Amino acid sequence: MSDLPNCPECSSALTYPDGEFLVCPECAHEWSPTDNQGDLEEGVKDAHGNLLQNGDTISVIKDLKVKGSSLVVKVGTKVKNIRLVDGDHDIDCRIDGVGAMKLKSEFVKKV
Repeated sequence: MSDLPNCPECSSALTYPDGEFLVCPECAHEWSPTDNQGDLEEGVKDAHGNLLQNGDTISVIKDLKVKGSSLVVKVGTKVKNIRLVDGDHDIDCRIDGVGAMKLKSEFVKKV
């Protein structure tokens, strides 16, 4: 099992094969070992064109309303330990006082 790659989502070393996919038991992420995960991380840039990577610290550059609540993420809010994801929103993170959020990279800058 030591020759299997770590999970691209949570970096867990406990991955295992399940058919043609690899599975992470900690975060339940499934991926194909033939997927090119490097393209995702190399392509996500912040509002100023800086390359973002998993684990970076970012700062919000615009007030963002939280959908479904009256909360607002204020300008200058720092977010630590981001995860890059594929989809409409580029960043998965946890913001103090708000909780788990998905952000678009166009509204953040790298600190």
